[in-house]
Amino acid sequence: MTFPIALTRRRWLALGAATLAQPAIVKAQPAWPDRPVTLVVPFGAGGGNDITARTLGQFLERELGQPFVVQNRPGAGGEIGINAVADSRPDGHTFGILNTPGLVTIPIERNPRWNLDSFSFVASLVDDPAIIGVHAQSGIASLADLVAAARREPEMITIATQARGSTSFLSVRMLEMAAGISLTPVIYNALPPGVLAVTQREVRGAAANLGEAMIMTASQPFRMLGVMAEERSTLDPTLPTFREQGVDVAIGSLRGFVGPRGIPAPILARLTAAIDKVSRDPDYLEACRRTQQPLRIMLGDAYVAHLRDADTRFRALWQQKPWI
Repeated sequence: MTFPIALTRRRWLALGAATLAQPAIVKAQPAWPDRPVTLVVPFGAGGGNDITARTLGQFLERELGQPFVVQNRPGAGGEIGINAVADSRPDGHTFGILNTPGLVTIPIERNPRWNLDSFSFVASLVDDPAIIGVHAQSGIASLADLVAAARREPEMITIATQARGSTSFLSVRMLEMAAGISLTPVIYNALPPGVLAVTQREVRGAAANLGEAMIMTASQPFRMLGVMAEERSTLDPTLPTFREQGVDVAIGSLRGFVGPRGIPAPILARLTAAIDKVSRDPDYLEACRRTQQPLRIMLGDAYVAHLRDADTRFRALWQQKPWI
């Protein structure tokens, strides 16, 4: 049996309209995070980045319902760990606790396979200013004493630092330039051996970050000569800044929560909100106080703007005095 063409056409049109009226089938997006999240730390266990990662990870686990597992990937002044973050899948399950100056200085001094445009910057977390300390019985009681000694003995004052391009190494270079002196950096693979070298009189001083130094030198004959910051630190308000002592130097280790480029916006939004909430949690604030972590929370664009400014400043420093 056949149907008139007009009737057949009406039936097809009606069928098409019914089909369009049905709700679209949308593939459900999996909840995030749906498995443990890896937090890469580009330095060994026990250092500042490691402490920041483990402290924050505990609170993010409470907030987001999945473990945040710290993975230490030290080597090459932080480049190996940063590579691991840059190369990871942008699915929201791998991030790093990365810090300046390495994030901006490594692309200046060498040719890694990443740059600032290779990442999703979520938030800065901790800003730990640099210090220089000496043996408590060294006869150097102030920054002025150290500068005077360096002028009497050019290149004879040895200062323990970590890798070239690190906060500690660059703090020594910046002090040299600001004070018109010549020091001799002695590179150690981590802060503890450098502090031990000071206490055993193998070197005259050590450069470090304030929070780390306060923990590692609590029972050591170690005298800090000042803090390289815009203002005195809440960790030790009695410690004067270098600027107060006539030397215009400010540098520190800004640790931040960073992922690979391309993470979906909804994941970044949820993570940013979680970090913002945790940063106001009294228990988190107390944990950071106990572990000597001076917080500096900058979310998203504010964090990126700070990094771009740091990139400009360190490129200018490289032009004046390359550190390699």
